[in-house]
Amino acid sequence: MKLPSDSKLTEDGLAPAGRGELLLIACGALAREILALIERNGWRHMALTCLPAILHNRPETIPDAVEAAVKKHRDAFERIYVVYADCGTGGLLQARCKALGVEMVPGPHCYSFFEGNAAFAAHDDEITAFYLTDFLVRQFDAFVTRPLKFDKHPELKEMYFGHYEKLVYQAQTDDPALTELARQHAETLGLAFERRFTGYGDLEVALAKA
Repeated sequence: MKLPSDSKLTEDGLAPAGRGELLLIACGALAREILALIERNGWRHMALTCLPAILHNRPETIPDAVEAAVKKHRDAFERIYVVYADCGTGGLLQARCKALGVEMVPGPHCYSFFEGNAAFAAHDDEITAFYLTDFLVRQFDAFVTRPLKFDKHPELKEMYFGHYEKLVYQAQTDDPALTELARQHAETLGLAFERRFTGYGDLEVALAKA
């Protein structure tokens, strides 16, 4: 299928795509990766719908949005699997999913499950690292520059990022252009740059179990 643009996935999400017995309710930031995994593994029993990725700028809204999506689509599918990690909800999303009787991806956030939750947990010395995925590299302006008003007040960068030391780009794909763009974002923020090729990490593991 033809995906919407990144900006549409950020603001609007994705209406249910595909047919099957299992519906994945995911963040719009994961749409490309999930559809690539469905295609690669031949998971024809899976369908996908995505909530707007920009919900991450207000994580307290995620549990209600997920609940609304579960209730909206529950009667049309045998099972539902929520492709969010905790994502800054402080455990509220996990509690909501448990109350709704649906499973979700384990882990604190997508940076963790892309790298692998065990591997990410071992980086306990990286409290000064700022992480980007493929999607966030492409949508840097929508998630960082404009919300934090760097475009109008560049002096705010020090306020927000003065305590960070490096930008870690977790690459899902081997794309030199994205790597260069991520490097430019690091320069914009005044941070050292590190690229890690993670592929799909525990995301593929979780979907395979689903």
